[in-house]
Amino acid sequence: MKIYLIQHAIGTFAVKEDGSLADYEHEAKDIDENVEQLLKYEAGQPTSSMIRLIERMNRSDEILVEIEGIARALSTSYQGLQIYVRPHEEIFRKFRQSIEEIAVQTGYFKTKEEYRSFMHLLSMEYTRRKLRKAAQKRDQLAAQAIRAIDDLDKTYNLYVIRLREWYSVHFPELDSLIPNHEQYVKLVMELGHRENFTGENLLRLGISQDKVEKIESAAKESIGADLSDFDIKPVQTLARMAWDIYTLRQELADYIDGVMKEVAPNITALVGSLLGARLISLAGSLESLARLPASTIQVLGAEKALFRSLKTGTKPPKHGIIFQYPEIHKAPRWQRGKMARTLAAKLAIAAKVDAFTGRWIGDKLVEDLTRRIEEIKKLYAKPPLRAAAPQKEAVRPHRKEERRGKGGKERKKKFGGR
Repeated sequence: MKIYLIQHAIGTFAVKEDGSLADYEHEAKDIDENVEQLLKYEAGQPTSSMIRLIERMNRSDEILVEIEGIARALSTSYQGLQIYVRPHEEIFRKFRQSIEEIAVQTGYFKTKEEYRSFMHLLSMEYTRRKLRKAAQKRDQLAAQAIRAIDDLDKTYNLYVIRLREWYSVHFPELDSLIPNHEQYVKLVMELGHRENFTGENLLRLGISQDKVEKIESAAKESIGADLSDFDIKPVQTLARMAWDIYTLRQELADYIDGVMKEVAPNITALVGSLLGARLISLAGSLESLARLPASTIQVLGAEKALFRSLKTGTKPPKHGIIFQYPEIHKAPRWQRGKMARTLAAKLAIAAKVDAFTGRWIGDKLVEDLTRRIEEIKKLYAKPPLRAAAPQKEAVRPHRKEERRGKGGKERKKKFGGR
């Protein structure tokens, strides 16, 4: 006889093929315990009520369950049981539709209202535990930190552009003399008025000797407007805010480096902590990244280009965010696709190892990747030749056109042999 073994928050039920209840075993009416049993069932482990029910079932029955892990665990623990996995059988859905009546009929609750109130509390506790468990994963911390860095970069660039434009009213020559944003922000924040751009102050702030004389000379001969202390103060305040953002970004980068070395050491060894954290952020989590094929990892971050390609039939993107990997970034155009494919394959292996085993294989992955990239550089040193365009067949002019003379005029017909 076929018996469907159905797990619910209130217990385990053995149901016949006709939908009638053959046997059941209730869970203890305690929300914490019920949630604990549900989490065990999700992980593929038999619940306490299921174990009690299985022990008194007939060994000649065919037992049908929904989860493969449960079937494997029961087969291991109870020899002789005939257990099959049927996850999409209609009888499972129909039983759960009538669980309110069954809970009252079997005496677990006295009324349906009592059942609904209990299930509401149980659902809240179940959701709370799942969220807490997800929040405890440290890969999510790295993903949040890298998103914060992206936001800081946008804000920092806006502040620096505004600062350069604003301070150029007073000292326009400095904009071209100091292209580095961090140095520019630090000079404006520390020195303020251009009269303070002396050789001594510039050397103290880390400016190289060859630039000191140029800046000092430009400050003395500047064509910028003179500003009072009242006018220069808000400019320095903006520079200080930009500097604070810069230092915060550096702290976050150090934090991500520490977390990534702990959570995903193999990915970090391959592409560095920041790019690794960006890949985890795009995938959603380390486990989600580990479940992606290499072809998807290759184009992560290039979703717009990919869907445009599918829609319009243009060439698909060769790489997504992994374009930031230095070897791909500086490679010639015709080598990038091959390098991106190689790196994505290594990343897929590294993510699986980091997520499911935690073993260290970073050195071997880096060695293989470096060797393959060197092969690509040697084998494809020159760009591929473009295929020659097909030549058009010579079109024979119309017979009427053949009769036309030079200039397109048709020859006059001659009569009488003249």
